[in-house]
Amino acid sequence: MARRIVDAGFTLLLWARRPASLEAFADTDARIAASLAELGAACDVICICVVDDAGVTEIAAALLPFMRSGSRLVIHSTINPASCVALAEEFAASGIAVIDAPVSGGGPGAAAGTLTVMAGGAAEDIAAMRPVFESFSGLISHLGGVGAGQYGKLVNNTLMAANMAAADAALGAGATLGLDQAALIELVKASSGRSYGFEVRSRLKDVTMFSHGGKLLAKDVGLLGAVLGEDPGFKTMQAAAKPFLDKILSG
Repeated sequence: MARRIVDAGFTLLLWARRPASLEAFADTDARIAASLAELGAACDVICICVVDDAGVTEIAAALLPFMRSGSRLVIHSTINPASCVALAEEFAASGIAVIDAPVSGGGPGAAAGTLTVMAGGAAEDIAAMRPVFESFSGLISHLGGVGAGQYGKLVNNTLMAANMAAADAALGAGATLGLDQAALIELVKASSGRSYGFEVRSRLKDVTMFSHGGKLLAKDVGLLGAVLGEDPGFKTMQAAAKPFLDKILSG
């Protein structure tokens, strides 16, 4: 994402918890900040892309004292929507807008500039960020106020897990029936049963090969469950997804 931003001609200042990850930008016009304090003081827009709530909270707390009124904080991480709402309230006291904008599409989508951005925040803030988002995305979906982007991502990922679970069951049924697996995969991918989840599952020789993705999906299913609880729609997706995720993570 950062590479797409700088290649699009935006002035870019980078900071990373792992300095080695910045080596790939040596051939670009991007500059490197020595600290979060320098980053916060220098930028009108700061985009955070780390793994979890704890990481986002830690970095945001370090940035807040140095960011200027009128600037924007964009959270690309997939975290608890309530965390985004809390940050938005805290930063608003200093005149700083918060946008949650988790993405879907992975590394290949980022490199190709085809990520989906699921955005939550004020319309004017989303509009101001749109040129930057367009540098790495194919679709920008404004879903509502702060936190709405996270809700959209959690629903999407829970459905992805349920779709992969159904695909795993379908391939298992085909094996029980003695069907040629390669032919069955080709059939489904060209027919009404196709889905992105099926395509991902069909590429796996063993589901444990998806352990990293499984951990992320399990985290997101858990986050959505914390919000929706006994909601029938969520329970239906969870009932399909959980045994499959358990199968992946127990391998």
